[in-house]
Amino acid sequence: MSMLYAEVIGDPISHSKSPLIHRFWLRKLGIEGDYRATRVLPEALEAFIAARSADPAWRGCNVTIPHKIAVMDQVADPGSVRASIGAMNTIARDESGSIMGTNTDAAGFYAPISDMELEGAAVGVIGSGGAAHAVLFALSRCNVGEVALLVRNPLKGAGLLARFGLRGTIHRIVAPLPPVDLLVNATSLGMVGQPELTVDLAPLPDHAVVYDLVYAPLSTPLLAAAEKRGLATVDGLEMLIGQAALAFELFFGAAPPRDCDDELRALLTA
Repeated sequence: MSMLYAEVIGDPISHSKSPLIHRFWLRKLGIEGDYRATRVLPEALEAFIAARSADPAWRGCNVTIPHKIAVMDQVADPGSVRASIGAMNTIARDESGSIMGTNTDAAGFYAPISDMELEGAAVGVIGSGGAAHAVLFALSRCNVGEVALLVRNPLKGAGLLARFGLRGTIHRIVAPLPPVDLLVNATSLGMVGQPELTVDLAPLPDHAVVYDLVYAPLSTPLLAAAEKRGLATVDGLEMLIGQAALAFELFFGAAPPRDCDDELRALLTA
């Protein structure tokens, strides 16, 4: 049998740091395996999943923009992810070898802010795609206060708040920010090759936390603006490593060595 492998799929995909993360853990654990990055165009997604499902060496894939919602039509959903989060970011084989989908983004997003007092907090979320689904799902479990959702499509935004049982308001993506305690960018704006996210952070209180899910570049214009204002920040590597750890265990059947996170982060930021 050929070497086991997993991969990350998306379009674009060249910016992905997932291969570095998973190969680092494979090497540390002495596991014979590989992890790759594969560009998959939207129209090729169905054929790609079908072909990979037939390859016994394939352990699964992480899923990034723009496939997190479309991929739900291609795989089994034993954990009812479609009904709960409404987006999948991890496809893996179950114990019988069947291909199933799940979502590790929600837990990965929550981990770095787990010690923040979120009950009753006012939160702003920018975006309405697959990453925003995971963020809003996680927030709905934290008993947060009002959620201001900044989106291009207000109707879609209203549907998302209703889906997750969140109280809040819908704003155009270019609208001024309300004075939230936590601001999350769940779009690709600010990512390498994408338009910049231009947001005036002046309305935010001094205790606010700004969390950008973009990790390429690591210091996004949004985070730079937050740091200039003296606000606490969380970068996209935190979530990336957190969700990757859950996926790694599904792919390769071993928990990654999280005691090496400092070394991994140094590798990723070199």
